[in-house]
Amino acid sequence: MDGETKEALPTMDRSQLEPATRVRIEQAVLNIFSEREFHRVGLIEVARGANVSLQTIYKYYGSKEALMFSCLDTWLDLLTARMIDHLQGIEDYKERFRKVFWVMLDFFEKNPKVAQLIMSSVYVNTWRKQGNYENPLLFSTFIRVLGEGRAKGVLTDEVDEKVLLDYILGVIARLVQMYIHRGQREPLTQQANVLFEMVWRAISKPE
Repeated sequence: MDGETKEALPTMDRSQLEPATRVRIEQAVLNIFSEREFHRVGLIEVARGANVSLQTIYKYYGSKEALMFSCLDTWLDLLTARMIDHLQGIEDYKERFRKVFWVMLDFFEKNPKVAQLIMSSVYVNTWRKQGNYENPLLFSTFIRVLGEGRAKGVLTDEVDEKVLLDYILGVIARLVQMYIHRGQREPLTQQANVLFEMVWRAISKPE
């Protein structure tokens, strides 16, 4: 636990926080936590980076954990909205799934600091204790698309849909991780179609 974290402080509704101030806080969190591990970051650094008082951080977030995961939720909400928007009007199932795969790669290609934050500062055991861990809108979108594929008989039914989701997200996570590790030399989406076809062969039902 961070030494600056106070015990069980009541927090105010973040919707009451000025939008511009919230954006500065979220950007400071992204910049700082993407560069260093969670335990190496102090809240005072975030406050200074966002040009707000430490009291404001405590008032609206309460703790370092709540601050980081609240900001992470904001970016995952952005990914969800983008995914839902891109799915509009696509009838062919395989193409719908191809678009989901591409949107994920494109999002982290354009937001590498979000990927870096997840890799360097997100501890799963801590994240699981947060109310936003399940991110129902994001994961329900995935599960819905997978469910459609199962209903149409185009995806394998040898494993549960959640296992399919784990498999797909595992591939994407590794691709993003190595994209960051190798210095982002080429666009992550450059081979999106080839990579998708590899995943598709693994999860589709043999004809």
